[in-house]
Amino acid sequence: MRRLNVNGVAVENSFAEAFDMRATALIITAENRKWARQAAMTMTGFATSVIGCGCEAGVDRELTGTETPDGRPGVRVLLFAVSTAELQKQLLARVGQCVLTAPGTACYGSALPGEEKLKLGAALRYFGDGWQISKKFGGRHYWRLPVMDGEFVCEATVGMTKSAVGGGNLIILGANGRNVLDATEAAVRDIGAVPDVIMPFPGGIVRSGSKVGSRYKGLIASTNDAYCPTLKGAVASKLGREIASVLEIVIDGLTPEAVGEAMRAGIAAVVALGPKKGALRIDAGNYGGKLGRHHFHLRTLLP
Repeated sequence: MRRLNVNGVAVENSFAEAFDMRATALIITAENRKWARQAAMTMTGFATSVIGCGCEAGVDRELTGTETPDGRPGVRVLLFAVSTAELQKQLLARVGQCVLTAPGTACYGSALPGEEKLKLGAALRYFGDGWQISKKFGGRHYWRLPVMDGEFVCEATVGMTKSAVGGGNLIILGANGRNVLDATEAAVRDIGAVPDVIMPFPGGIVRSGSKVGSRYKGLIASTNDAYCPTLKGAVASKLGREIASVLEIVIDGLTPEAVGEAMRAGIAAVVALGPKKGALRIDAGNYGGKLGRHHFHLRTLLP
């Protein structure tokens, strides 16, 4: 079947191919929203792709005091990895270096359909050097670690789900860089309102989309040359003469349904903007259905 045209924007007859991942969710609180968000942003830095960063992480949403365990402003953070061992490693390193160190913070688990538990305070407690205190309250176990501005409260364990999905994506194509960026930013804005998903790349956007493999030994991924405008004529390009710029949004979610809803919101935003102010085409990245078992077909997600 050929591409569809929706409000002047061509939607390819394609699908995003996504993968099973492990995930956990944390609530970081502080005396004010500024420091809760600062700790969360520091913790989720350098977490764009499991290929080079070990995990993919980002801020899901900000929380009011009525939504947090200690009644303070907070931020919900999601972390994704390909294995339980790697997720455990990244969780401890990032909370220990980026949240424990931030002024006035505390760290708690967030509700998940958790099949297993990951250690958090149960491992970080040793930083207290014997002065840490174990507390149980409301059926939950916490550790209190003395620090120089008071104490760091941290939940002993947090839930992990094996139902998470990584690698949902949208590829947005247009006649010039400004319009493509405008369309992609509109999609990021609306995807950001969908719960239980993150977009791990800078500002939710990646320009250096990749393909599997490389001509260079040892590299497992390399530039997606079929979508590079400067390589038209030199490779088997997927770009017509009218396309001069391409950007991608990668989406991770706690469930397949969350990823699908996020992609739907992104497509609707791009289509609503139209081709004169935004994108000419919407596509998605896949590997022929051979690698990931989750297939998000664009046509089933049209607004």
